[in-house]
Amino acid sequence: MLDDALLSDETRLLAADRDGVLRAVATAGAQVRTTAQATVEAGVPADLDGLRPRALVLLTRPGTTESACRLLAALLTPTAPLPVIVTSVAPPWLGPLDVVVATHRGREGDPVEADVAESVHRAVRRGAHVVLTGPEEGPAAAAGAGRALAVTPRMTLGVPGEDADGLDTATVLATGLAVARGLDLLDLDLDALADRLDAEAERDGPRGEAFVNPAKSLALRLAERTPLLWGADPVAGLLAGYGATVLATHAGVVAQATTVAAAGAQPALLARLQESSGEASIFADPFDDPAPAAPPRLVVLAVREDLAVRRLVSDVGARHPGADVLEIDDVDLTGEGPVPDALRAAVLATRLDFTAVYLGLALGAREPGVRTA
Repeated sequence: MLDDALLSDETRLLAADRDGVLRAVATAGAQVRTTAQATVEAGVPADLDGLRPRALVLLTRPGTTESACRLLAALLTPTAPLPVIVTSVAPPWLGPLDVVVATHRGREGDPVEADVAESVHRAVRRGAHVVLTGPEEGPAAAAGAGRALAVTPRMTLGVPGEDADGLDTATVLATGLAVARGLDLLDLDLDALADRLDAEAERDGPRGEAFVNPAKSLALRLAERTPLLWGADPVAGLLAGYGATVLATHAGVVAQATTVAAAGAQPALLARLQESSGEASIFADPFDDPAPAAPPRLVVLAVREDLAVRRLVSDVGARHPGADVLEIDDVDLTGEGPVPDALRAAVLATRLDFTAVYLGLALGAREPGVRTA
């Protein structure tokens, strides 16, 4: 059962967060700062300066890392003069003209870590430029020792064991963005990004009431609903996929993720959305009436700021008046000039992280024996 009052009580909320997941999510800005500093210490800009690689390979691992890598690829691909490849296994054609970016968690005996280590070993053996982010120990670190550029951020999430999975998205993005900057593929000030993520964490933190806290508000809107996350632009479509991943990871909630254009080719879903108000009946008896299928809740995500995207968002809002729009409030950015898509996407990813964690706490998703919607 949903405990919506939990989100309005900071004391109870922090007590319920026994694993410290909220605190870990709030470190997104710190993750970016320490990762940016660690890339400099590892010599990433100097080693990549002037390099014109054949391909940039983003090596993924299951979960949010894969979603973050796909989001990064979507940000780079439109202007990059080389293919940006997202893969879970190092391609057999790797060579000295390629750059590989990977993250690891340093866990011995973990099958995923073993796969990452094998790919890192293949990449360095073939002479590729490898940037490896993670602890100084572990199978992947050993595989790249002396040959990979080892990026070791000087901070920990403070979350035990596998609970840390899904909480290092900012580190993954910061590593990829630092490499992209070193290769002159993207010019983004990582310090400015860290500041924006700190501001978003302050806005979404546990102190704020739901009506002024965008993450808490969205969590309550999604509660006991089937989230439909539709991206209004290609980057937002990948961000929708990231949102579905964190909702499953932190709240145990299954969500649909697609683009507005692709959703238009799903007539049965559109009919279901049209006939549903998205609100539960006030006359329904939760004890006597059979549980109905969770009504859909549409969230339209927008990253790019151009006229075509604005028109599309407006059109979806006119056809589906109950839809929410997830975007950055440009009032907060007055005077800062044009905001890069990468900054917008990273900030919205952090908001989705908070939303998923809040929803998971309100649903008791991490309580043993509790099944969420």
